[in-house]
Amino acid sequence: MNILNAISSYAIPIIFIAIISIAYYKNIAVYDVFIVGAKDGLLTILKIIPSLIGLMIAIGVFRASGILDLIISTILPITNSLKIPSEILPLAFLRPISGSASLAIVSDIIKNYGADSFVGRVASTMMGSTETIFYTLAVYFGAIGIKNIRYTLVVALLADVTSVIVSIWICSNLFL
Repeated sequence: MNILNAISSYAIPIIFIAIISIAYYKNIAVYDVFIVGAKDGLLTILKIIPSLIGLMIAIGVFRASGILDLIISTILPITNSLKIPSEILPLAFLRPISGSASLAIVSDIIKNYGADSFVGRVASTMMGSTETIFYTLAVYFGAIGIKNIRYTLVVALLADVTSVIVSIWICSNLFL
């Protein structure tokens, strides 16, 4: 374990020294390249801020409006017949939208049901196998200026639904 502690303590300084050494060997002005990169980073942030603000407002409206509760209560008979725990439904709907909201839901599930419970395992598996689709699209597509996401959203949502289904199946069949 001491070896891992030493590696983790010295990894960043070694990488930093290696970068400076290689740059010096190749006659690269490290500070000038750093300044250009920092400027490009700030310009990227300025390009994606409108998308992020819009996304955060949409998340706030979605959570405050009660639409999530209405959707869950509408599909509850179907999910109950399929033996899908109702406790994970908010996670399944919020995970593509908000990472922080879904993390709060998983934390609440684990606190109330335990990490080794069926619901806790499904929530943990879902959290690890799904993505915050709308945030990712807003940041990455916004950073490079793509306005038309075409089929990306459809495929990402299908992958997310598949992840939810497989998470439930794996936890139902492998962790008995």
